[in-house]
Amino acid sequence: MSQKLLVFHLLFILMFSGEILAQESHKKVILPQDYQKHFDKYGVKGSFVAYDLKKNTTFFYDEKRCNTRFTPASTFKIFNSLVGLETGVIPDTSYIIPWDGVKRGNYAPWNRDNSLKSAFKYSVVWYYQELARRVGEDKMQKFFSQNKYGNESIDSLLDSFWLSDYGGKLRISQVEQIDFLEKLFKDELKFSRRNQQLVKGIMLVEEKDDYKLLGKTGMGSHDGVCYGWYVGWVEKGNDTYFFATNIESNDYKNIMSGGRKEITLAMLQDLGLIK
Repeated sequence: MSQKLLVFHLLFILMFSGEILAQESHKKVILPQDYQKHFDKYGVKGSFVAYDLKKNTTFFYDEKRCNTRFTPASTFKIFNSLVGLETGVIPDTSYIIPWDGVKRGNYAPWNRDNSLKSAFKYSVVWYYQELARRVGEDKMQKFFSQNKYGNESIDSLLDSFWLSDYGGKLRISQVEQIDFLEKLFKDELKFSRRNQQLVKGIMLVEEKDDYKLLGKTGMGSHDGVCYGWYVGWVEKGNDTYFFATNIESNDYKNIMSGGRKEITLAMLQDLGLIK
C-alpha cells in the first residue's frame, strides 16, 4: 500500500470512528408519568421534548407524540421572518408594514402598523400573511426544501399554509422543531448569518442574571382539536437547552390560559436545567 493511500485509509478510519462515537454518545431520557401533573394543572394533554446541547441528551415526555406532526401555527413566524429577511422583502426587523384598516378583534397590536419585531412579539397574523404574499410561493418553497421544514407543504395556500384554521396543511413535529432551532442557534440554516442573528434577536423573551430565554408560542386547531406550542431555547452560561412543548384540548381557553409557557418552564425546572 502506498504512503498516500495509507494516510487516506487512516484518515477514513478516524473520521468513521469519530462519527460512531458521536452517535453513541447521544443519550435519551424518557421522563416518568409524574410529569403529567404539569399538563393536568391546565386541563390539557400534551408532550415535551428538551435537548441539552453540551451533554448531547434528549429528554422526552411521550416520545411518540413528540414525533407526531402538528400545525406549526405562529411558531412558523420564526421561519417566515427568516425568509422575509433573506429575500429582501423586509430589510430589517424595524421594517413597518402599514395596517390595512381592517379591525381584527379587540387586541390593539393587531389593529395598527407593525414592524417585524412587534409583529413577532404580538403574533400579528396579517403582517406575516402579507410578508408571505410578497415573498411568493416559488421562493417560499425553495427555502422549505433547503431547510427541510416539516412536511414542506404550501398546497397553493400562500398566505395561510401554516394556519390550520384556514385550511393550511403544513405540519411539523416537536423533534423537527428542536432540530430546526438547534441549527438556527448555530447559524447553520440555509440563511445568511446576519438574518439568523436578527431573528434570534426578536425571539428574546426575557433576560435574567443567570439565563436568557428565547421562544415563540403558537395556537391552531384541526380535526376538532385545539393545539398550542411553545418552542425555543434557554442560554445559561455555556449551556444551551432547546425545548418544544405541544399541548391539546377541545377548549381553546385551556390553550390560551398560559399553560404553554408555564408547563415548559416547570418541566425545565424539574429537570434542573433552570431555577
